[in-house]
Amino acid sequence: MDLNRETTLVTTLGGQPQVVTFALDALLARGVAITHLLLIHFASEAPRLQEAIHKVTAEVESSWYGKRPLRLTLFPVATETDALADIHNEADAHTAWEAINGLIIGLKEAHHTLHVCISGGRRILGLMTMSVSMLHFGHQDRLWHMYTPEPWIERSREGALMHLPPGTGFNLIQVPMMPWGSYFPVLRQLTRPLPADGDVLAVPRRLLDEAERGRCTAVTRRLTERQREVLLAFAEGLHPQQVAEKLVISLKTVDSHKTVILAECRNAWNLPDGEWLDYRFIADKFEGLVV
Repeated sequence: MDLNRETTLVTTLGGQPQVVTFALDALLARGVAITHLLLIHFASEAPRLQEAIHKVTAEVESSWYGKRPLRLTLFPVATETDALADIHNEADAHTAWEAINGLIIGLKEAHHTLHVCISGGRRILGLMTMSVSMLHFGHQDRLWHMYTPEPWIERSREGALMHLPPGTGFNLIQVPMMPWGSYFPVLRQLTRPLPADGDVLAVPRRLLDEAERGRCTAVTRRLTERQREVLLAFAEGLHPQQVAEKLVISLKTVDSHKTVILAECRNAWNLPDGEWLDYRFIADKFEGLVV
């Protein structure tokens, strides 16, 4: 075991503080040694949010968790230039993504094992956190959502109940998620810094677009002139009969060329032999292509 690795529970928080302690209690009951609790919340002085923060803080400092070392960190969503009290538009969404991205990068660079619960707070805050997690998670990190039976939702609302008794039917559910950054580490590097146009995912998309163009070029170079004409017709969104009419050739000839084109696509995209392809794959990958 890596004694230097800290295990952190990251939760999104709004006006329902019990979401935090429910998740924390469930993980501790599973034997997960949480040593650090981090709350992601809007940079707002709203009374409900401030009361929720106060209740979580008081609970962590109480005797409930005994002598367990549990460090609490608050993370108001903010960058060096912007603090967010809410998300009103796409610019706010990009700012939130950038802030949470920087947070998760810092935690992973410090070798934290992460358990991220996205049940609390505004839904879009959870979506931002999940989006970032897909890039930076390792295989040991986990994303969680929770199920609380309706009667217990009502009883615990606004932190009226901060801990659940046994047998309530509460469940912490692991969200299936591919840690794409672990498989393609270059994606992590491309999330920093923020591009000048404010689109935090522009560079990763551009890299993937260039890779796709490279595959398209590899396919077209291996085709005959007539096969390229068929490919371009499919790229316009035409179905096989329309391609035949456009190029004044038989449907059988179109199908023959399509078989060759799809075989080259299968090689270029390294797709398994058993994966079914049809002309719609060509339209999807080659739309807007000029050969």
